[in-house]
Amino acid sequence: MEVAVSASHGVMGPLLGKLADLLAGKYGRIRGVRGEILSLQVELTSMHAALKNYTMLEDPDVEVMTWISLLRELAYDTEDCIDKFIRRLGKRGRRGGFKELLRDTTRFLKSLDSRCGIADQIDELKARIKHVKEVKDCYKLSEIPCSKTEHAAVDPRLCALFAEEAHLVGVEGPRDDLVKWMLKEENSSTKDRKVLSIVGFGGLGKTTLANEVYRKIQGHFDCQVFVSVSQKPYIKNIIKDVISQVPCQDGSTKDTSDWDEKKSIAKLRELLQDKRYLVIVDDIWSTQAWNNIKCAFPYNNCSSRIITTTRIIDVARSCCPGSDDRVYEMTALSDLHSKRLFLKRIFGSEDHCPDMLKESSNEILKKCGGLPLAIISISSLLANRPVVKEEWEKIRRSIGSALENNQSLEGMSKILLLSYNDLPPNLKTCLLYLSVFPEDYVIDRERLVRRWIAEGFISEERGQSQQEVAEIYFYELVNKSMVQPEDIGYDGKARACRVHDMMLEIIISKSNEDNFIVVIGGGQTTLANRQGFIRRLSIQQIDVELVHLLAQEDLSHVRSLTVTCSACVKHLPSLAKFEALRVLDFQGCEGLEEYDMKSIGKLLQLKYLNFPATRISKLPSEIVLLRDLETLHFGATPVEELPIGFAQLTKLQHLIAGGWTIIPKKIGNMRNLREISGFSITGSPADAVEDLGNLPGLEEIDIYLDGGESDEFRRHEEMLLSSLCKLGSCKLRSLRIRGNDGSLEFLGSWSPLPFTLQEFYMVGDYCFTKVPECIAPALTSLSFLDINLAELTEEGLVTLGELPALLHLVLWFRTRPDDRVIVRGFPSLKQFTIYSNDASAYVTFVKGSMPKLKKLDLLINVSTAKTYGFHLGIEHLTCLKQATARLDNRGATPSERKAAEAVIRVEAGAHPNHPAVTICDEYQCSEEDSEDICGDEKKSKEDGGTDEN
Repeated sequence: MEVAVSASHGVMGPLLGKLADLLAGKYGRIRGVRGEILSLQVELTSMHAALKNYTMLEDPDVEVMTWISLLRELAYDTEDCIDKFIRRLGKRGRRGGFKELLRDTTRFLKSLDSRCGIADQIDELKARIKHVKEVKDCYKLSEIPCSKTEHAAVDPRLCALFAEEAHLVGVEGPRDDLVKWMLKEENSSTKDRKVLSIVGFGGLGKTTLANEVYRKIQGHFDCQVFVSVSQKPYIKNIIKDVISQVPCQDGSTKDTSDWDEKKSIAKLRELLQDKRYLVIVDDIWSTQAWNNIKCAFPYNNCSSRIITTTRIIDVARSCCPGSDDRVYEMTALSDLHSKRLFLKRIFGSEDHCPDMLKESSNEILKKCGGLPLAIISISSLLANRPVVKEEWEKIRRSIGSALENNQSLEGMSKILLLSYNDLPPNLKTCLLYLSVFPEDYVIDRERLVRRWIAEGFISEERGQSQQEVAEIYFYELVNKSMVQPEDIGYDGKARACRVHDMMLEIIISKSNEDNFIVVIGGGQTTLANRQGFIRRLSIQQIDVELVHLLAQEDLSHVRSLTVTCSACVKHLPSLAKFEALRVLDFQGCEGLEEYDMKSIGKLLQLKYLNFPATRISKLPSEIVLLRDLETLHFGATPVEELPIGFAQLTKLQHLIAGGWTIIPKKIGNMRNLREISGFSITGSPADAVEDLGNLPGLEEIDIYLDGGESDEFRRHEEMLLSSLCKLGSCKLRSLRIRGNDGSLEFLGSWSPLPFTLQEFYMVGDYCFTKVPECIAPALTSLSFLDINLAELTEEGLVTLGELPALLHLVLWFRTRPDDRVIVRGFPSLKQFTIYSNDASAYVTFVKGSMPKLKKLDLLINVSTAKTYGFHLGIEHLTCLKQATARLDNRGATPSERKAAEAVIRVEAGAHPNHPAVTICDEYQCSEEDSEDICGDEKKSKEDGGTDEN
């Protein structure tokens, strides 16, 4: 039910926002128009309120579902009609001021009957609004109590508590590791209470792992308690449940029926005060719930332990505020353990699978993605089917529908939906939208949030921009384990995400059920059995039959078109048929150059256009007609010039060009631009380069600058510097300069430096002769620095070490220093990399330097290091977890090389964190030792989890 409401919210929210904008704008002052808008707003606002109330229902009846479907399609069609109306009025209103607009609009309204049938559409919408109201009254939906009904359903996680150890696979390693940690300080003088929080996606086996640890260590404690919290916790009952499991000598806890929350907590604290207790608090869904529960468990200096489980990362962190606490992130089973569990459940043996079923079983396991719950559920279903390939293939193809309709998979479906149902409507809409991407697809964060914005799912909140709100939504989906983070950056944030195959099956099914997205290909074709027009279309594969079916569809209501299959492009209908498009995404589609893009000028509502890594060499001239366009991405294409009049696209915010594209003339008029990328400074007119300084909203710049000594090159340098100086007091956040054979010394005159700058990249052979002295006092927000230096010096590192917010430093140098270089400072740095094309250095660390460094990558000159006994000072890097030492053996003997490796390993071995160390040769050894020597102490486990930080 909540799926239907969330998908409907995805259109109702933007529609009401659009009506409010119309009333506040120039059209709201036109009498005939204002009345129509007000009427629509009043009716639809009332219906939206009812819609939000129905989110409280768990099992709505058919009447409620029917009404929601009617409302959803009405909202879509109403917005389409409004957009057509605005487009017509907008064309007429560009010719003059408000009086001209009023005169033209009055004439236009009088002749609506002859203009595209808009008047007929408005009348039809009014009739449909009346019908939807009548349906609601007829079904007496207003009388339905809008509160979640409580069912006495069996908890689908209950079986995890009673799983037999012999039936478990892949739990031994993580269990033994956590058992060792839980009992580590048992005999020491430290007796503090510690908390272990196990966090991960639903179905990974968090409760099972917690229970296995509990079984192994329970004999070490005076009392043991297991309590489940759930999504809607009743704290008083939870505390009473705990009390019932704690021994009480005087019998005072036999009858607690009249105890309130305060008395229950006080009594529990009294019972536990002198006991060494072990408590599992399972399935916590909010920090507030934990805060209410934790006060019942006293710090009693008895080496007590608490284990919590949760799907939400922020909740896990709130459970573990102390340095002695531990957050353990569950990961999926390995392929080996997945196969063992699967075969053991079906055939009773880990190595028995008929040859004819091996391919099918591998495909099914791939779909399960190492999720124990999915493997157990599907293997239980297969165990009751004939052992023939056709039956297994049928199950593999229909897993999505089986999740809804097959009782064997009902428990898994409920567990996966628990997380979904916990989301607010706006996040549900954003999650459902991920079904446009194929299975196992890595979804880029920036691409996704810009698409959300273009679809109208995101509104500004509390002074935050749409971009900021959308990114908050993305990270909240990661936080709640609804998507899996990918490409974790230096700041700990995910640059991309992936949807687990089982969750993808569910959201595709729900999206289709509510006509939110239609998927073609990839085994997920949903053209049939659909109510209403296609609103969003994802083409992942296509054949002749599907081409024929698609040709018969009305595509004029499609809001987004996503094509992820190169072979599909030549079969696409003309763009002219997609007149309502807001989003057009051809990322990575080869062959797009053969598709007729000239009709793109008819997509007047288009806000997002994406076709990077294609072979298009020229943009269609009609693109300048897309006045609502906000994102244009054609990166990694051979496009060199933009169409004449391109600067008319004044709503454009993100412009990512091919790499060596020429900056368009009058770019200074595009004052909404926040990002420009892929432009050649040297190849562009100097006045266009200077015009960049007239873009006050620029936050990201990524440009190419060819080196040279000519007057023309110097002129371009001057214009670029002039632009950067103008932007110094603006919002510039990221600057990336690419190129070769030159110097960036002219940047030493950049003033004022933008205090907002967070990232600075130098890509190529450009370099500074020394670290600019102005960097440290000015760039207080700089968190990432990739800098090229002619020479690595201690003075330069001292300057960089004063940057207060620097998290990641990548340092390239050209000339080898004569002596060792001592590192000091860097209070916030977490990652440090030094490299060179043909040089090396000997860098050492002193006490107090880089106190937060976790990852180190050094290029070490063995000849220089031997003078100082090869000592690096790794012991001073108190937070170090991973180190790579690349040895430059030129001028060193094989024995000196081995001595250097031995010293480094001894240093790492003595470090309290026991960091993973990789040692390898960067350049060939000087004598006959041509053996490729490489050592790696890092050990990986087949299964288990990782510790945060």
